[in-house]
Amino acid sequence: MANGNGKRINVLFTCIGRRVSLLRSFRRAAVELNIEAYFYGSELTELNSGFQECDEGFLVRPIEDADYIQDILSIVRENSVQMIVPTIDTDLLVLSRHKGEFSERGCTVIVSEPAVVEVCQDKRKSYEFLCEHKFGTAQTMSYDEAVLREGLEWPCFLKPWDGCASRGNAVVKSREELEFYGKRMPNCIVQEYIEGEEYTCDVYVDFDMQVRCVVPRRRIEVRAGEVSKSQIVKDVRIMEAGKRLVEFLGAGPGVITLQLFVTGGGELKFIEINPRFGGGVPLSIKSGADFPKWMLQELSGEKAMIEFGGFKDGLVMLRYDDEVWFE
Repeated sequence: MANGNGKRINVLFTCIGRRVSLLRSFRRAAVELNIEAYFYGSELTELNSGFQECDEGFLVRPIEDADYIQDILSIVRENSVQMIVPTIDTDLLVLSRHKGEFSERGCTVIVSEPAVVEVCQDKRKSYEFLCEHKFGTAQTMSYDEAVLREGLEWPCFLKPWDGCASRGNAVVKSREELEFYGKRMPNCIVQEYIEGEEYTCDVYVDFDMQVRCVVPRRRIEVRAGEVSKSQIVKDVRIMEAGKRLVEFLGAGPGVITLQLFVTGGGELKFIEINPRFGGGVPLSIKSGADFPKWMLQELSGEKAMIEFGGFKDGLVMLRYDDEVWFE
């Protein structure tokens, strides 16, 4: 099998971790497109299921290491990698800042510009962005502001402004709890506690930076910050709001993950923007929003035919643990 240019496509997933389902979706897409594709993964240790599922894995230094980016550049150069797919938040900024170096080697990095990544990863900047563009969101303040504020409504939601995967988050129901947890939480911010149904949106931005598809997923159950039970809900209002948000932000290319609540009164309140594949994206892919296929098509120079709402409504995903074996 080969693509239209008769060349193999080589893709690198950085920090691949447990992203087995995502990797398999890319494999299926390559077979469907009759493309010869080779999938690499990078990690700190080989003891990761996604690493074992790759055609070849590479051990690299930690992201915080000054030479991390040289490890990734070496993999790209020595293996003619044409596309990098980051999978975790901590990888995004360093890859974004070096996009030009990868581009010079013929490699497309599926990551937003540094300024966009910074807005997404600093929840204080996310709040300012959402307010500036008149999107509903949770009222947000610093810990010091909250402690001094009279008439604070309880409960409140505490999280680090630079946190990810719900690590360190807490719900507090009194000023005593606020002070107890707030003093112990690094980079603490305090947010309004929102009641309502929680949704994730997978927003596809093509290589020309056009928003082509928005898939809302209702979060039924979450484990360790990642959705375990979810359902597609083709809500046009959420889809249009998600499209406008990503257009204002200028995020992309690739999949941008939005989190929001729909309150009992019908308000949309956005709470998170993650410029990468979300953990629950296999549901959107299965519903017909075939992001891996579209990305491989674009990488091959083929135009992807995408219908904005062309995915199956009502599909439910129930995730479970599985095993990968190696010696």
